[in-house]
Amino acid sequence: MPFRAVLVSEWTKLRATRSTWWCSVIFVLLAGGAGWLAAATTQSAPRADLAVSSALTGFGFGPVPLVVLAVLVVSSEFRTGLALATFTAVPRRGRLLLAKTVVVVGWSVLLTALVAAGCLLAATRLTAVPGGIPPTDPDVLRQLWLQVAGAALTGVLAVGAAALLRSTAGALGAVLALVLVLPPVLAIAGTELSLRISRWLPAFRVGEDAFLSVATSWQTGLLVAGCWALAAWLLGVLVLVRRDV
Repeated sequence: MPFRAVLVSEWTKLRATRSTWWCSVIFVLLAGGAGWLAAATTQSAPRADLAVSSALTGFGFGPVPLVVLAVLVVSSEFRTGLALATFTAVPRRGRLLLAKTVVVVGWSVLLTALVAAGCLLAATRLTAVPGGIPPTDPDVLRQLWLQVAGAALTGVLAVGAAALLRSTAGALGAVLALVLVLPPVLAIAGTELSLRISRWLPAFRVGEDAFLSVATSWQTGLLVAGCWALAAWLLGVLVLVRRDV
């Protein structure tokens, strides 16, 4: 089956699944709602990027539904017994997982971009900043696209973990521990070792944001998240190819 046909098939399955829409709506309400609330309570900010960063606070925990969605795209096939039929239709399992990844990451990126734009609008309307918030400001743009990049990398990580573990609960637990639980726990511990380890764990808001983890440069944050995502995805492909079903 051509890769384009596999993509169309996976997109059709994603659209037809009720959990896709539930997860999407919950994500919009969590990340977007928290963003508007944060912007409304931040009456003023000295710089545009600080106002936007406050409005993006919801991205520290809001993407959890997108992780659930990414995991379910893979794990539900094994849970419902559809994996055998899918593998029969698409024998090249690496290609199949790539198609699933493209579809779920594309959807996550689209939703994240829309919600981030909504949060920018909230900051523009509700937070007073000297000179306003120009949407073309480099620091503002960086805040926005980092959320999109983080969503993409977290999606790849979740798909890879689901293919590797083949368990909804196991994959969700592993991914959420990495991106949501361990970074702040290690940061709160405050020891030199825990802080050092925390810098090398992925987080929802990658890079210099210290909301959930020890702050690093955004370049380091992207590199760390990218390495975790790539490693999980490649291991997922390896396990998917070598196992019978």
